[in-house]
Amino acid sequence: MTTAQAVGFRLKQARQAKGITQTVAGKAINQVQQAYAKYESGKIQLDYDKMIKLCKLFDCSSDYLLGLSDF
Repeated sequence: MTTAQAVGFRLKQARQAKGITQTVAGKAINQVQQAYAKYESGKIQLDYDKMIKLCKLFDCSSDYLLGLSDF
């Protein structure tokens, strides 16, 4: 599993735990749903600004998304 795929897996877990749709998550980072889905699938890597926005939206740490901690 690549780092982007691992981050994508954690993104999906965090999003689903909050009951947020991909559309809502995408809007939070100024992306359409289809583009956001590529982050979750690991096809695109998050930049720092987007990661910060998603951490705030999902109420999780960047360490969690990067796989360095368990929520």
